[in-house]
Amino acid sequence: MKFATFVHDGKWQAGVVADDHVHPFQYPVELLDLIVEGEESLRREGENALAGSPSVPMAEVRLLPPLQPPTVRDYMTFESHVAGVARGYGDTVPEEWYAAPAFYFTNPYATIGAHDDVPVPPGCLRFDFELEVAAVIGKAGRDLTPEQAREHIIGYTILNDWSARDLQGREMRVKLGPAKAKDTATTLGPWLVTTDELEPHRDAEGFLDLALTVQVNGETIGRDRLANMAWTFEEMAAYASRGTWIRPGDVLGSGTCGNGGCLAELWGRNGALEPPPLIPGDNITMAVEGIGTLSNTVVEGVAPVPLPPARRRQ
Repeated sequence: MKFATFVHDGKWQAGVVADDHVHPFQYPVELLDLIVEGEESLRREGENALAGSPSVPMAEVRLLPPLQPPTVRDYMTFESHVAGVARGYGDTVPEEWYAAPAFYFTNPYATIGAHDDVPVPPGCLRFDFELEVAAVIGKAGRDLTPEQAREHIIGYTILNDWSARDLQGREMRVKLGPAKAKDTATTLGPWLVTTDELEPHRDAEGFLDLALTVQVNGETIGRDRLANMAWTFEEMAAYASRGTWIRPGDVLGSGTCGNGGCLAELWGRNGALEPPPLIPGDNITMAVEGIGTLSNTVVEGVAPVPLPPARRRQ
């Protein structure tokens, strides 16, 4: 099943997507609440909506993020992406990257819908997109094995980790971050696709072999396959649960795919800002086989509120 959260005629709703229509749940409920209740409850409400609710054409709704996640962990699992970005700094993939699926926590309050406008972050001159797929946790657990973790993933969605590359470079020089470089917007959507829908795409190693593409203003910039990840989502979930809890609604981003999954990789490989950073008016369209499409337009942001420099104490 595919589950969406949307606005229709000014009313917030959630429901099931089928044949370019969405069937609202029969009573107001957030998708996250149904996920917390369990997969059986989610499927039952979905079946009830398909059987009894009048449908609404997708063209008449504004899609919101399918859920408001309590946490968002964003990983870095595509070796090609890491190598391309590192090349721009005269570097290579560090050996530490191969040891474990590294991630950072990004801002769960900054999620936006599949077709929402995206403002340029305050003070940013090198704005970038990042094409990713995200797993959504459906059941709490800790210290999981990858085999156990498979039962804890309820579905998948597309994630665009919008990035202010110039801000990112500055803040990571102090050995922290990324932080403000990443928290203006994260697109999630267009909906949550349950795991069974994508199971036919699973390869012998346990990876989901899905085609990924991204276009800027109608021109294809990047193309990759999800199976080129270095770790499976189950391995990522197991690592996330090591020594702590993962809980329903937690989002685990794959990290940016390779072969043009973001501009920064291409800048590193080309030795120049080519293609150029995003500017207001640019449209970024991402498509993932078996899941769907995102299409966001960049708009003007706001000027940064000025702050004083640090008080030097030494």
